[in-house]
This record gives sequence, C-alpha cells and structure tokens, in this order.
Amino acid sequence: MAVLDAYAPIVQRFSDELAHLDLAVDMIPRMRLNPASTVLSDDIVADGPVPLGRLFAAGIDSAGRPTRARLVVFRQPVEARCENPEERATLLRHVLSVLVAQHLNLSPRDVDPYFED
Repeated sequence: MAVLDAYAPIVQRFSDELAHLDLAVDMIPRMRLNPASTVLSDDIVADGPVPLGRLFAAGIDSAGRPTRARLVVFRQPVEARCENPEERATLLRHVLSVLVAQHLNLSPRDVDPYFED
C-alpha cells in the first residue's frame, strides 16, 4: 500500500502520460548486474550497488506479444533502508519520481517539486 500512496500524487499530476505505464512491486531485484561496474544504467534507481527500483520499457515478450512499460519497486531493499514509515514514504517518493522522470524524459523536480538528490 505504501507504494500506491507514494505513486498517487504523481499519477494525479501526469494521469494522461502514465495511463499506459504499469506499476509493480517485487521482493528483490532479479537482474544480472556487473559487480565490477560502478555505474548502473539510467533505468535503475539504486543505493550504491543495490537497486531500489527499475523502469522497464515497453517491448515484445518471448512469445511475441507486446508488453507495456512498467515501474518496479524492490520491496526488501527499500524496507531495509528505512527505520519507520515516514522514511519509507520519503524513499519511495524519491525512487518513483526518478523512474517516472526517466519514463517521461523530465527532471525528477518536474515530477516532484520537493525532490532532493
């Protein structure tokens, strides 16, 4: 529920632009990362080497069907970095603002006027 609460003000501001974007929560990141790399791609929001969320572009699945773009928030890494619900809400707003900004080709401050790096 916390992810939906953090996403609600964003989707209210950009309802038309986000109409075809899905939102998902996964327990942990399930991706292959290069352990020697110090820079992650722009579609990943991370705390150091640990992904907190990721934007997946629309595409075609292995069966040849079209897929919609989606934001995925990784629950356990987010929760591990927060001591209380207020910290979790702040971190989720940050992660979602960055991912939505990436999807819309905007600055995170355009998505959330209170955004802090």
